[in-house]
Amino acid sequence: MKNKQTLYSAFRFAFKGIAYALTERNFIIDLFFALVVVLAGFVLKISNVEWLAILICIALVLSMEMVNTAIEKTIDLLHPQQNPKAGEIKDIAAGSVLIAVIISGIIGVIIFLPKIFDLLNKS
Repeated sequence: MKNKQTLYSAFRFAFKGIAYALTERNFIIDLFFALVVVLAGFVLKISNVEWLAILICIALVLSMEMVNTAIEKTIDLLHPQQNPKAGEIKDIAAGSVLIAVIISGIIGVIIFLPKIFDLLNKS
């Protein structure tokens, strides 16, 4: 029977995973855009409900990027040689990130575009 890991160990492993994600190019790009969006939210004074939508989108994109990375690393481990099915799995995982990014972008446009237009009209 396996020993149950401690809560401390579980958190330690989770933070280790986040630290690893911070070495991945795509995760860093997503994080950069998340920070830009957060700054824009402060500058444009978005509402609490808009903040909730933005934070959910950021969490979704960053989480999907990490799941995609985990899937890609698993496939690379199981099939280090070229394999069409392995490629399909990796493409589907990457597609899930793309869907999250597109929908998040649409939500961002819905939230920020009217505020940007208002700001420009006041100038």
